Amino acid sequence: MRSFTALLAPLVCMSCVSQAKYDELKAQYDRAQEQLGERQERIGQLGASASQAQAHNEQLQRENERTQRQLTLIDLERTQLQAEQQRIMHELNNVLEDRSKLKESTEQLKAALEDLSRRNAEADRRVLEFKGLLARFKDLIDAGTLRVSIRDGRMVLLLPSDVLFDSGSARLSTAGKETVRLVSNVLKDMPIRRYQVEGHTDNVPIHNPQYRSNWELAAARGLGVVRAMTEGGLAAEQLSAASYAEFSPAASNDSADGRKENRRIEIIILPDLSMLPGYEELQRIVQAS
Repeated sequence: MRSFTALLAPLVCMSCVSQAKYDELKAQYDRAQEQLGERQERIGQLGASASQAQAHNEQLQRENERTQRQLTLIDLERTQLQAEQQRIMHELNNVLEDRSKLKESTEQLKAALEDLSRRNAEADRRVLEFKGLLARFKDLIDAGTLRVSIRDGRMVLLLPSDVLFDSGSARLSTAGKETVRLVSNVLKDMPIRRYQVEGHTDNVPIHNPQYRSNWELAAARGLGVVRAMTEGGLAAEQLSAASYAEFSPAASNDSADGRKENRRIEIIILPDLSMLPGYEELQRIVQAS
């Protein structure tokens, strides 16, 4: 750039400008140059500031995104905590409800344990009674004239009819009377119990003018044993008789051995109903009806 003096020199020469005017113009020029430099410096500073501002803005944006992610995580955690709080409150309500039922449940459990204890005691008593019967009937069992079993929860004494009666007859033989007497001697020493004498036959129709069917024969044989048991010392009110004829077989009637096994007298030792589970509840129901 040419100097201010070189530019003004022709003017000075041409117009004969005064020295004072020259100096004034030069001063204005210097000030303009100075202001231009300041403005360029300011522009540079503003550019640097703009770059710094952009970098700062980008940093703030990153921090804002990081903060937003943290807020999202906090919100998720808060939701989980609220769900956990609801679950705990639900469990607490259940506990409080259970506590309100605790007394009732305890009483029910106590009653159940007492009932179980009674059942166990009754089962133990029946086992001892059954073992006692086996011991006292050992001679008859060993001789094959008596069998002792448990059927449908009841003790059953089985006497083959061939031991007690002649074929087609309801009259006890001498050996049969002795067998019933021995059985009665054992039963009468037991605690007060009831006995049902059941008559059974095979499926061969009877050919006897005295009995029209196996029903009559089985019934007559059962009653004959009942009479012999009363003569043996058992109270009549302890005894009953029933006839099943051929309709409750113990074995198949297709063979001679099976038919022989079906011809029998069974003495059922009836359970004491007052000792059975649920008896007291049944009594309350009957009394309330």
